Amino acid sequence: MSETAAKSGAPGPFDSDDEPPAGSGPLAFLRVFGPGLITGASDDDPSGIATYSQAGAQYGYGLEWTLLFSWPLMCAIQEISARIGRVTGRGIAGNLKRAYPRSLVFTLIGLLLVANTINLGADLGAMAAALKLLIGGPLWLLIGVFAVLSTALEIFVSYKRYASILKWLALSLLSYVAVAFAVKVPWGDVAWNLVAPSMKFDVGTLTVVVAVLGTTISPYLFFWQASEEAEEVEDDPKAQALRRSPDQAKAAFKRIRIDTYLGMALSNAVALFIVIATAATLHAHGVTNIQTSSQAAEALKPVAGPPVFFIFAIGIVGTGLLAVPVLAGSGAYAVGEVLGWTTGLDRKWNKAKRFYAVIAVATLVGGLINFSGLDPIKALFWSAVINGVVAVPVMVMMMHMTSHRKIMGDFILSPGLRIAGWLATAVMAAAAIGMFATMAMAGGG
Repeated sequence: MSETAAKSGAPGPFDSDDEPPAGSGPLAFLRVFGPGLITGASDDDPSGIATYSQAGAQYGYGLEWTLLFSWPLMCAIQEISARIGRVTGRGIAGNLKRAYPRSLVFTLIGLLLVANTINLGADLGAMAAALKLLIGGPLWLLIGVFAVLSTALEIFVSYKRYASILKWLALSLLSYVAVAFAVKVPWGDVAWNLVAPSMKFDVGTLTVVVAVLGTTISPYLFFWQASEEAEEVEDDPKAQALRRSPDQAKAAFKRIRIDTYLGMALSNAVALFIVIATAATLHAHGVTNIQTSSQAAEALKPVAGPPVFFIFAIGIVGTGLLAVPVLAGSGAYAVGEVLGWTTGLDRKWNKAKRFYAVIAVATLVGGLINFSGLDPIKALFWSAVINGVVAVPVMVMMMHMTSHRKIMGDFILSPGLRIAGWLATAVMAAAAIGMFATMAMAGGG
């Protein structure tokens, strides 16, 4: 959103507690799904699939509890992110700029952009590697096709249509549910490990736990969901930022909560099924060294058969097509909001050239990382480190902002959501400390 994205002036257009009508028809209920669904689905990107595959292959069902544990924390922090965008009509970066020193905000946004670009490049490489397993072809060409396709969709397709495309791409996540049911799974063991977890406190286990938490609760998700809520306000002429039109708040918060909780439930349920599928196949057959999503797909072929391999690989491509634009877009929103540019996927490309330039350059650089000679596993590792550095201060500042009327007006957080948000922040702080501690232990070993 631009500096003037929050609509001002006239009273709200509704006299009831409802948001603008969403239409009718047998599929009208699907319209409640928006930024929350897309955010949750994009969290299961190819890099995330690699993390969950590693957890399942290396530890079987032993770490599946992490996905049940992280779900309410994800819900809380993403609902808070969405509320910031819907209440203020601005994204997180735009609000941070108004409340904190510019040098601090610029540093955090710069780190976010670096981490997003590395992650984006890893996802492009994973998508290309998965498609190469299916149809063959030169890797460089497949990376280029995915990069150009993703960038073109963001720049030249209208926001409403593009959001609809992303929602449909979320269906690709169901491929991992299908994989879990296509193989033999001891569901009794799955249920027991979910409710009665046990884990060893060694370097390897702690590293995977921290990786799972860092994958499920990631800074780019905060920025994307808040900016997309603000975008929804800008895109709908009948909607207003809630500070300007409080009569829309009841319905808006209800939609946000449903959208966010179901989106995060989808995200973690799919991640759980990836862990289950790889535990039942790879771990059960002694295949424990998995570092990328395409390695997981390839390892499944002799163990679980070609159909399971095919479904798993197709899922990598589908989730990548969903995640790459979210990674590029969240970085562009953050940079644009901080620098006061005109931003928004609903803008024509010639009306927001700098915003779209960030998307294009981030995608291009991400693609080129695959040919830089940089080890993609090490690149993702450093992306995780940067995300760990960024997530905690951003979450602290978000919690601070949403507790003050200067920013949120009458819509400061309820005590329950405030407690949940601070708990999520504390867990991520512990995860960040754990990440650096395991790095030190691994270095010392």
